[in-house]
Amino acid sequence: MAAEIETRLAELGVTLPEAPAPAANYVPFVIAGDLVHISGQLPMDASGIVTGKLGDDCSVEDAAAAARLCGINLLSQLKAACGGDLERLVRVVKLGGFVNSTPDFTEQPKVVNGCSDFMVEVLGERGRHARSAVASPSLPFGVAVEIDGIFQIK
Repeated sequence: MAAEIETRLAELGVTLPEAPAPAANYVPFVIAGDLVHISGQLPMDASGIVTGKLGDDCSVEDAAAAARLCGINLLSQLKAACGGDLERLVRVVKLGGFVNSTPDFTEQPKVVNGCSDFMVEVLGERGRHARSAVASPSLPFGVAVEIDGIFQIK
């Protein structure tokens, strides 16, 4: 069981990128006791960032896939916070999802499910968490979704 999470990621065909550097004046994570607070992660991979506004030019399915990318980047930051050892993870405590939405769009939870489902798919029971899924009139760089998280480690 020494590399259970890394094995599961490989089974899913997911390679964690290097933890993204902050885009402004903040740190990517803060460790307080046994909790790691990870700054908001954007839907970014080697092909770029996923932009769009829900209720206008971005579908729920595309935004849920973008939320999954946020989840991958959250795990990258967690790995950095844990000195490369994801097995230090006890559980995902809470995710906070911000969805770039028009005023009449109301399916933010379906979007953030892309990240929530990914956490459970990779981490099993350790991935079950509390969360928020809220609308935002705009997000940095025009991204469709941004997600932050709190993780308990040992």
